[in-house]
Amino acid sequence: MAFVKIWIHAVWSTKNRNGILEKGKREKLFAHIRENARAKDIYIDFINGVEDHIHCLLTLNADATMAKTMQLIKGEAAHWANQEQLFREKLYWADEYYAVSVSESQIEKVRTYIRNQEEHHRKKTFAEECQEFISKYGFYVSQG
Repeated sequence: MAFVKIWIHAVWSTKNRNGILEKGKREKLFAHIRENARAKDIYIDFINGVEDHIHCLLTLNADATMAKTMQLIKGEAAHWANQEQLFREKLYWADEYYAVSVSESQIEKVRTYIRNQEEHHRKKTFAEECQEFISKYGFYVSQG
């Protein structure tokens, strides 16, 4: 048996950053994402977001890849939300996402950051946050 716990802070947005994740309704989406993840043996520690994107603190298990985990979370969530007609428009996710590993010593700091998304985005747009992630974590951004 393998004992693996890799903490990941993942961030993904709606397609074209459309602000359709309405407050009061997105909490229902978050609950569904947690439930669906649990059924697929994906542990979500914390999830929150604003109108156009979601932050999620999760762990990867021994047989998971980041790409497959995101596919399982994002694809199913959009399908469910659209079936339920949860939002005023159909939910589509952008293809890209951000994901970084998180040290065990930083978990509470990341939880706090995710918990305070609404307050955080009163001061900084998602585009500014993306640029900060790219710069802070040294992501390579293809020009083609």
